[in-house]
Amino acid sequence: MRTAAAAVVAVWLMGAGARAADLAAGAGRAPTDTTAIVMFAGFVLLTLGITAWAARRTRTASDFYAAGGSITGFQNGVAISGDFMSAASFLGISAMVYAAGFDGLLYSIGFLVGWPIIMFLMAERLRNLGRYSLADVASYRLSAVPVRSFAAVSSLVVVAFYLIAQMVGAGQLIQLLFGLPYSSAVLIVGVLMILYVTFGGMIATTWVQIIKAVLLLLGATYMAFAALAHFGFSINALFDAAVAAHPRKAAILSPGLQFKNPISTVSLGVALMFGTAGLPHILMRFFTVSDAREARKSVFWATSFIGYFYILTFVIGFAAISMVGQDPAYVTKGAVHGGSNMVAIHLADAVGGGVLKGFVSAVAFATILAVVSGLTLAGAAAVSHDLYASVVMRGRLTEGREVVVSRVATVVLGVLAIGLGLAFEKQNVAYMVGLAFAVAASANFPVLLLNMYWRRFNTTGAVLGGWLGLVSAVALTVLSPGIWVKVLGNHAAVFPYDNPALFSMPLGFVGCWLGSVLTQNSPQARTEAARYEGLYVRSQTGIGAEGAVSH
Repeated sequence: MRTAAAAVVAVWLMGAGARAADLAAGAGRAPTDTTAIVMFAGFVLLTLGITAWAARRTRTASDFYAAGGSITGFQNGVAISGDFMSAASFLGISAMVYAAGFDGLLYSIGFLVGWPIIMFLMAERLRNLGRYSLADVASYRLSAVPVRSFAAVSSLVVVAFYLIAQMVGAGQLIQLLFGLPYSSAVLIVGVLMILYVTFGGMIATTWVQIIKAVLLLLGATYMAFAALAHFGFSINALFDAAVAAHPRKAAILSPGLQFKNPISTVSLGVALMFGTAGLPHILMRFFTVSDAREARKSVFWATSFIGYFYILTFVIGFAAISMVGQDPAYVTKGAVHGGSNMVAIHLADAVGGGVLKGFVSAVAFATILAVVSGLTLAGAAAVSHDLYASVVMRGRLTEGREVVVSRVATVVLGVLAIGLGLAFEKQNVAYMVGLAFAVAASANFPVLLLNMYWRRFNTTGAVLGGWLGLVSAVALTVLSPGIWVKVLGNHAAVFPYDNPALFSMPLGFVGCWLGSVLTQNSPQARTEAARYEGLYVRSQTGIGAEGAVSH
């Protein structure tokens, strides 16, 4: 199995790809949805206004990377949920519930399980130890150049592959929803992303994510409750109707339609739980609050909103089985118009007409903008703050100059994202999100966790374990059926599982342990072990952290 994110994007892209093939065969573009375009234009105008407001308040590096620590715990929780709830999650998980029933819920649960890990093990310490990026935490007591180099490269790998999947998905999705050409959709997303991040930094990105999260939750809530009203607000009636309509009947109420291989299932769970705790664009948000208490509140609210959202997608998916799957207006010969990823859009039309369909379509596009903005900001921080300012200039860069470099990096990343989105238009890029989660779980998570909790952890362990986790995750993904067979065209995969996290994450931890143990008696390792006391005090109290309050 792929990771949840990869599987969701796979459903999304397969549906979009199928429809794109139909269009290429002569059907022309999908009809233009004027309502959706007008609503999306309103969202763009609102967020551009916010960007102009944020630009006047973005003067320092702290403003650009972390909104000056001015975001409250509640606001940050909403923004995190907006960053995490992608269009692929909304449309893809609904489509997976529509196709496989109960197993679609397992993806939702898998996404959610990683948040308690973040809340209890990482959130407070991340806020107290870091300033702008994960590399700040990883290099707090370790040698800055090698550790920051690894952390920056790892973050860029995660961001790059996640970003490519989002850009390709954006082009194909908007081609379906709005009737716009693929290249125009990619260009619109790229240009708006550059504007938000370059001029507004984290302040603008945060409010784009908050607005998008509110709109998405409102739209999904209305859809779910309108669908439940159709069944008299009876969950049993909803399930009975779905069982009667689905070709697999009662099997959709039990696990097993999607998950059959236990090793793949466990590997999926590993990637979901620990990959979420290593995503740079998600964890970077903990530096935007004033102290550790607000960081805890951020996770609480994010978990609440994300959990509620995935419950809604479960209801939407089951409602679509009977309300969309049996309606010839949306299905022909068992095939959903536009591909299975469109079931949520069709359900919006069924329960709310063209206005709700246009609103949900516009929110789906807005969702992509919010996600890619967060990714771009994390990538810009890795390039400017971690690589250029800390590795190349060795800390001799002024704050103003660093912000300029960040903005240049944002433009370059945006142009690169547009180019890659256009280049990968015809490719199956679903594996790229799976690779991002695998790298986050195998490289970032072990280094962050051990640095915060193990006294004997040192630079050699961080570099060896981090690179081992990164390289093994990439290599095993390439050798998996998803790439080795489906993309490269080989007869059989060298590595039999699509998701490598069950194997690559232990390799990352083993590398961290082995490198630290073998060099524990070196002078540098002893010095780094002695620094653990200072790290522990700061991680628990926030003393010395910019903007942190000692309680």
